[in-house]
Amino acid sequence: MTARLGGHILADALIAQGISHAFAVPGESYLDVLDGLYAVREQIRLYTCRFEAGAAHMAEVCGKLTGRPAAAFVTRGPGACHAAIGVHVAQQDSTPMLLFVGQIPFAETDRESFQEVDYRRMFQPLAKWVTQIDDAARIPELVAHAVDVATSGRPGPVVIALSEEMQKHRVAVADLAPLVLARPHPDPAALTRLRAMLAASRRPLAILGGGWSAAARQHLAGFLGANDIPTTVAFRRQSLYDGTLETYAGDLGVGADPALVAAARRADLVLAFGTRLGEAVTQGYTLFDAAGTTPIVHVHPEAAEIGRVFRPALGIACDLEAFAGALATLPPVAVAWAGWTRELRALRLAAYAVPEYPGRVNVAACLRALEGMLAADAVVTCDAGNFATWVTRFMHVRAGQEFVGPTNGAMGYAVPAAVGAALAFPGRQVVACVGDGGFLMTGQDLATAFHHGAAPIVLVFNNNMYGTIRMYQERAYPGRVSATDLTNPDFARYIAAFGGHGEVVETTDDFVPAFRRAVASGRPAVIELRTDPEQITSRATLADLRR
Repeated sequence: MTARLGGHILADALIAQGISHAFAVPGESYLDVLDGLYAVREQIRLYTCRFEAGAAHMAEVCGKLTGRPAAAFVTRGPGACHAAIGVHVAQQDSTPMLLFVGQIPFAETDRESFQEVDYRRMFQPLAKWVTQIDDAARIPELVAHAVDVATSGRPGPVVIALSEEMQKHRVAVADLAPLVLARPHPDPAALTRLRAMLAASRRPLAILGGGWSAAARQHLAGFLGANDIPTTVAFRRQSLYDGTLETYAGDLGVGADPALVAAARRADLVLAFGTRLGEAVTQGYTLFDAAGTTPIVHVHPEAAEIGRVFRPALGIACDLEAFAGALATLPPVAVAWAGWTRELRALRLAAYAVPEYPGRVNVAACLRALEGMLAADAVVTCDAGNFATWVTRFMHVRAGQEFVGPTNGAMGYAVPAAVGAALAFPGRQVVACVGDGGFLMTGQDLATAFHHGAAPIVLVFNNNMYGTIRMYQERAYPGRVSATDLTNPDFARYIAAFGGHGEVVETTDDFVPAFRRAVASGRPAVIELRTDPEQITSRATLADLRR
């Protein structure tokens, strides 16, 4: 073995574990790693970002779309603090991700050295695992273990601090191959019981959550379709099930259709596949009772998540890919709930229908038009905020398309996620949906798209306010507005300053030609939709909330 610098060993360790994308805001605390990444620039694409939160979101979306972790690199102290939001997204979204943080020299520990932070303590509640590398000889071991932890069981983020002088040490150490792991399959007896419970049901309901490969989604769709099971998706998991199928009943999450929520309470069997059954999906833990009066079949890769809140009638801890494959082998049952499935589908189509909203821009009509213009393999990224409930209500995501959003409600996610998706999948159409508040949190990372040749299209839903908080404010303190009004720039001129394509939509009829021009431009684009601030949600106006 040839002795190598620690910074180069780290870059080689990433290659050995199959990491191909890295997103960074550079810092002096990991200069030697940057040099190592330069040496392997043909094997690992390093993307220069403008804000650490953006770098973390870009790495997270790569993990979410591929099932394999990407790496984010940030500097110590402020850089790590900025990136923490991306770690929290990855944790609550169960996304594999690696965050590398440059650290002070380990000889200076506990002196409150410049930008010193104890990352084990800082990230412990946010990450699946946190470690620090002080010995260059352990880099291959710890990087390999970090990838294993990030991708096993319930996936999640791993944070690795890199002490400064360790990166300069020259040692001879072997690289480690990726782990070949036999994934746990479901117990055949459990599958037999699941099928028997389904056969005895009269009002089954499926809830899909977590991350599934394209092949697994096909197996799921085959099983659910063959058994005519009404199927919902968990919060911001729209791409798990084709919304145009006759068995699709809508989404259970923030802004869910009240009629669907009411119907879900009447289910006599819940098939919770991959979802944690968290707060958003269960409407504040009220959709079911914890004792399990409604029988639940809870399938999850992490045994500790099964029964964490709701006691299931049957819990199956196994790999989701293996579970989906096993479902495909089960013969269909004799369906006794065709009317139930049609009832829930009718509720979905009623919610999906476009109302005649007042105002010059009917957001629902624009989104329905967008659905028809999206490419067959488009990636849609969605930010947090009230506007997002319009997107999930008035758009159907089809098989082959992807929809990603932060289940932890992180504003500022959609733009860097769109940039990351466009960089990771350069041939695919990428569209971001974001409110005016969220856009100005991380919109500057469109510079990363220009720098590296990506061209996402960003739809900014502008109502000149922090809409979600205004909604709650009007409910609790009607007419007493504080801290929620916003003053915004001209978003079309903002993107034009970068050299991109800008459009302003002031009427519904403006939207389709504006979107087509943005696509035709081939450049990063921003389309500002100037929406009616009075229409605070798709189901209520500000006046309604004050009554």
